[in-house]
Amino acid sequence: MLYKLFQLKTGSLPFLSKILMCLALMVVTGCVSQSSIVGAATAEELQSKIEEQRKLIQDLDQRIKEYSELTDKTSQEAKSLNDVINQLKQNQKVLDLDISKTRAQITKASLDIEDLDNKIVDSKTRIANYKDAIETSIKDINQKEQTGLIEIFLAKKSLSSILNEIDQLSQFNRQIGGAIEQLDSEKRKLQQTQDTKIATKDELIKFQNQLTDKKKVIEYNKAEQARALKETENKKKSYQQLLDEQLAKKAAFEKELFAYESQLKYTLDPSSIPAAGNTVFSWPLDKVTITQRFGKTSASGRLYVSGSHNGVDFGAKIGTPVKAVLSGTVVGTGDTDITCPRASFGRWVFIKHDNGLSTIYGHLSVISAQQGQRVNTGDIIGYSGNTGYSTGPHLHISAYASDAVSVQQRPSTSCGGKIYTMPIAPVDAYLDPMVYFPKI
Repeated sequence: MLYKLFQLKTGSLPFLSKILMCLALMVVTGCVSQSSIVGAATAEELQSKIEEQRKLIQDLDQRIKEYSELTDKTSQEAKSLNDVINQLKQNQKVLDLDISKTRAQITKASLDIEDLDNKIVDSKTRIANYKDAIETSIKDINQKEQTGLIEIFLAKKSLSSILNEIDQLSQFNRQIGGAIEQLDSEKRKLQQTQDTKIATKDELIKFQNQLTDKKKVIEYNKAEQARALKETENKKKSYQQLLDEQLAKKAAFEKELFAYESQLKYTLDPSSIPAAGNTVFSWPLDKVTITQRFGKTSASGRLYVSGSHNGVDFGAKIGTPVKAVLSGTVVGTGDTDITCPRASFGRWVFIKHDNGLSTIYGHLSVISAQQGQRVNTGDIIGYSGNTGYSTGPHLHISAYASDAVSVQQRPSTSCGGKIYTMPIAPVDAYLDPMVYFPKI
């Protein structure tokens, strides 16, 4: 009875203290066997490769920044088609560097996953060792419990040897308690490592998707160069005359569209949308340069009226990632250039948000979002371009009251009666996007 009481207080046998000390050495030194030595070398090798890729990404970031600044400058100075062609060629250098950076990010993410896999294996090995030690102690406790009180006293020559046994058991109790704590700690580390691996895998998939999209941007950029060269060869007119032709076509298209949208009856319920002045949207680009604002100023604020702008334009070189300003569902994508070239949005993505607002993103070079897709704030939905009516690469965003806007097909007399597809809304449903962006 006395011994069982000591067992309840101590919890195990003294010989296992040696096992726990061995385990402690294994954890501290990491030099259990030849295989762990090889693993350590592999880990060092992996870390060296990861650091190498990190430095490469950092170097590419700096080169992209330098070329981007040069590209932005030449874009502002474009006075002729030849200037546009040169600007597109410089933009190609930025895109090529961006591709190299994305590939380096993919390599680094793959190495990170390999490193995490090794850490997971190491953690599982340590957990197994701790479990074995604890299991052995439980078996010995059960065996000792079968020993009677009289046998214990008969087996010992003196009271001091019995007390020494009790002292050893008490010491072991502390050690086994430490092993259990180590086991719990290792399990938590393992879960954290596995969570990191899942996040890194998601990041790897994201980079791989971006690489595919950026290759498409390069194809688009080259097509733009070919188009500009063709116009230079086939049109003996000035650059300004070409722009004037596009402007006239765009004006005719917008006048026709405005006339139709003006006939649509709609009364905005202010309670159905967020109040103006609250920061609802995040910026769609990492670098924000506003080149044209919404509508025209009136006594009641900025309104969309005939001849004015139905959204906000942001300066952005071809291939700049465009992000969703708010979570929502992609209810449509399209390209007005298919039936009415150089007159409207070009390639566009349309998102309905959950708060009564909708947004469209126009003039894209590549669309990466898909109809029906659920996107989160900051997700990349496409890449900026120069499609539709655009005198230079930029991003256009319009905002609407969701209950009044829908994607429709309409014939256009200004485009030879061809049918175009794009979001259409009553004039009163257009909203100033700037009232929902952060203050600048």
